[in-house]
Amino acid sequence: MEYVARVPAPPLDRFIDDIYCLTGVPRHSRMNVPPMPSAHLFINLGEPARLWDSDLSVPPAVLADGWFMGVWTRRFHYEYPARVRLVGVHFKPWGLSPFIGMPATELRDRWAPVDAVWQRSVDRIRNRVGDTASATETLRVLEEELRSRLLDAPPRGLDLVLHTGGRLEISSGAVPVGALADAAGVSGNHLATLFKTHVGVTPKRVARIYRFARLILSVDAPRPVDWSELAQTAGYFDRAHFSREFKDFTGHTPAEYLALRRRFPAEQGFPPDSGPMPAD
Repeated sequence: MEYVARVPAPPLDRFIDDIYCLTGVPRHSRMNVPPMPSAHLFINLGEPARLWDSDLSVPPAVLADGWFMGVWTRRFHYEYPARVRLVGVHFKPWGLSPFIGMPATELRDRWAPVDAVWQRSVDRIRNRVGDTASATETLRVLEEELRSRLLDAPPRGLDLVLHTGGRLEISSGAVPVGALADAAGVSGNHLATLFKTHVGVTPKRVARIYRFARLILSVDAPRPVDWSELAQTAGYFDRAHFSREFKDFTGHTPAEYLALRRRFPAEQGFPPDSGPMPAD
């Protein structure tokens, strides 16, 4: 598949890591996606995709048009159609808040149709893009839609979340949450409440996800992997805790994950394969 992406112009870049267009035939039809420090918007311009929650009590979904996903704290499975044509957004963990007009907790660990959040937007985007638009034109249309949806004034408390969340992002979750609250001049409980409103989860949970992302993205599967060193570098100082969290987030032990990565190497320069892995 071809992945074309760019960082949108200010002020969208405060809330969005990239917007992207994904087209072509997938190397692997079904992917296992661990928690990553992102919320998502997908506009499907091709055949339907399928999603499964790792919580088996949640029914799977067939998604033909578009959907939002908030921050996920557990893994999920995604099945590509035979040919993919998709345009999407990787929001920063707090990035959905100024676009959706609802508490981010309502999208935590779940997906929701785009038109349930942005009324009558999917057809407009699809009609403007059509069947033959280039990736560049498709991204331009999506960026215009995002600009039109950005609230004129940030929701209350978002600036504080953006500042403290940015410190977690830069440090890969290494800054103690207590230090974040002290630096912001607020209580830990107040900061947690703001994060739940604008991210959907507490700052402690965001720190955990950033820490795990740092570790998983640092794995160089073709080479020997010193898991103890990687875990310590990422901030895991308890090996048992690291092993439990790794299995919880990926569904695999570190050894099983490494064997899977070696069996199905990530495509070089293809960001969607950096965190997700084939669902074996």
